[in-house]
Amino acid sequence: MPKVSVLVPVYNVERYLRECLDSIVNQTLKDIEIICINDGSKDSSLSILEEYAKNDSRIKIIDKSNSGYGISMNIGLDNATGDYVGIIESDDFADLGMFETLYNMAVENNVDLVKSDWYCYWTKNNSDIKANAISKELSNRVFSTKDEPFVLKMQPAIWSGIYKREFLKENDVRFLETPGASYQDTGFYFKAMMQAKSVIFTTEAFLHYRQDNLNSSVNNKNKVYCICDEYKEIERYIKANQHLVESFLEYSYACRYKAYDWTVYRISEKFIPDFIDNFAREFKEIEKSEVLGKYFYSQVNKKDFDLLLNNTNKFCKIFLRKIFFRKIRNFRKKLISVNFNSSRKSLVLFGKQIWCEK
Repeated sequence: MPKVSVLVPVYNVERYLRECLDSIVNQTLKDIEIICINDGSKDSSLSILEEYAKNDSRIKIIDKSNSGYGISMNIGLDNATGDYVGIIESDDFADLGMFETLYNMAVENNVDLVKSDWYCYWTKNNSDIKANAISKELSNRVFSTKDEPFVLKMQPAIWSGIYKREFLKENDVRFLETPGASYQDTGFYFKAMMQAKSVIFTTEAFLHYRQDNLNSSVNNKNKVYCICDEYKEIERYIKANQHLVESFLEYSYACRYKAYDWTVYRISEKFIPDFIDNFAREFKEIEKSEVLGKYFYSQVNKKDFDLLLNNTNKFCKIFLRKIFFRKIRNFRKKLISVNFNSSRKSLVLFGKQIWCEK
């Protein structure tokens, strides 16, 4: 039995696939299996996979017709045999010590899952910025999500960790099988984190999360509502596992509200009125259930929430106005701005970015 099963969902990623596979086959942890699920790629992705599989017996290719990310990932889970399961998206890549470090942490602390920080990576500049998503206070100690529920607010980043395979199986932690590839990590992350009795995080970063792959969900109406599907699935899962209701149902509604609010800023403007109508309909039903309490109202703007439910058209107009002014601010930043991180700074002059070491 391998120590870690690495799942690699593949769809039309010929440009990035070799870099991804090189970072996996050369991991310092050798006792791994690499399960590549080709979701009906129309480019040379399958040929690249076959080339690598000829030279590395640890690579297993599952070739299937296009059906979407969720189905692909569930097939990967069904075929995994490792003690732990990791995920690497095929347009990302990992530092070579990633799985050895995470596996050792998992075994030494006997936890259900391990999560690390990650890097945001830009192909154009070959540049990384650490996400700094995990605080030192949360790092290197075992906890349960019931005691630290705020971790559910974090970006899912399911590819920055590993998960005990038997834990996933016993708790039916799987992906929602919606078409395409949008937000399915949200439901998986919630399910895993809510069920985990023992979790450990580290501030170390290993995974390079590519920011400038041009395939986007924000201009596709079918994908706009995928975030809604994910939160409905989270609600279903919590209610189907009654021991989760008291700790997580209201918390999930607060996260849902924030996620929908965030989504409105990201989607194409032409979809905003319909999305806000759906936003209002869902929360009118949730409010009727009388689950929303002190915690939920501490996390949202009560005035905005009341406006959403009672005067949706006005709420929509105000939101569109906010987006208009945000676009103006962003346009100014693109002309002239200075940005800092821990090791470098960048200067933007009339749309041209220059990176400098401090």
